[in-house]
Amino acid sequence: MDALARFFAAQPPALLWGLGGVLGVLTVAVAIAAALPVLRPGGDFRNLRQRIGSWWVMIALLAAALLIGWPAVTLLFAVMSFIALREFLSLARMRPEDRLIVLVAYLTIPVSYGFIVADIYGFYLVFMPVYVFMFLPFAMACIGQTRNYLPSAATFHWGLMTCVYNLGFAAFLMRTDHEALPAGPGGLVFLLLVATEANDVAQYVWGKLFGRRKIMPKVSPNKTWEGFLGGWATTAALVWFAGPLFLPLEGVPLAILALSLPIAGFAGDVTMSAIKRDIGVKDTSALIPGHGGLLDRADSLIFTAPLYFHVVAYFGLERF
Repeated sequence: MDALARFFAAQPPALLWGLGGVLGVLTVAVAIAAALPVLRPGGDFRNLRQRIGSWWVMIALLAAALLIGWPAVTLLFAVMSFIALREFLSLARMRPEDRLIVLVAYLTIPVSYGFIVADIYGFYLVFMPVYVFMFLPFAMACIGQTRNYLPSAATFHWGLMTCVYNLGFAAFLMRTDHEALPAGPGGLVFLLLVATEANDVAQYVWGKLFGRRKIMPKVSPNKTWEGFLGGWATTAALVWFAGPLFLPLEGVPLAILALSLPIAGFAGDVTMSAIKRDIGVKDTSALIPGHGGLLDRADSLIFTAPLYFHVVAYFGLERF
């Protein structure tokens, strides 16, 4: 017990309060899910209960990783990248002759995250967008098959950039110095994840309550201007007011992040929706009960993570 007490005492108070707040919200959600069958007899709330149950598991994994430190967060995001890439490549129209290239694509994950473990930002920055970008098409050419060559090369690169490279920026936030951060590196990642998911939830709620005008009917018919603007305002306010507790930003830099992050989240969501609509699927997999696949849950994070990282790094982290 003493060791556990010392472990929690060593954590930044803001991070502990933030995690406690998230657990409080989930507890309220459980109470609401339990009350709905009584308030609305005959309704089917199984999907809601599944979604809440899955949230408990996801929050528990993320909270444990954040409290343990950068090795746990790096491992968690490496596993997430593997699952996300697996979901993406399983849906994409890959050529049978590209099986060896698929293996090479998976091998880029330990190399890319190895740069995070080694804390070599310069190599991480160029490995995927420059050297993997050049090597994979060359390896495909060596196979000697030119059928659908360009679409296949583009599919590989898009999948690696989004599922591995972009998600990795969230893990790299943990490799920053504690001294300059009000809630430590874990606080940086915590706010990124909370703001990204809050944006998705707020857009959904505002859209359900007030949604009338479709924003992208051919891509995502359920999304409305009211939902987008309501989610944007809610998330921007969350980042603005919670930012000083977790970020080394204030004033104009914090405003830039607050205003741009929900737009990036929306962009990630509709981009993945366009891909799924092109392929003809609703969910990327059935991995997470009530949510679909990991890509269905992380589509916004794919776009918010690099934006968040670069805004925070440019304005508040000297080492980058």
